[in-house]
Amino acid sequence: MSINKDQVEGRVKEAAGKVQETAGKVMHSPHQEIKGNIKKNVGAAQAKFGDAKKDVNDARKEREDLRDDSK
Repeated sequence: MSINKDQVEGRVKEAAGKVQETAGKVMHSPHQEIKGNIKKNVGAAQAKFGDAKKDVNDARKEREDLRDDSK
């Protein structure tokens, strides 16, 4: 069970975006709040993309293993 670059980077961006969004709320800075929200959502999308890549790779490896076992 391995993780890929997109999963890690996406979750880091998502966390950083949450912090920036919260800081914007606390500091009454709509600009920072919006930037944080965007970063959070971009990070979440990247993490989901990484999850999908992992699922495809896992399925491919499983299929290859099944093919090798049948020989």
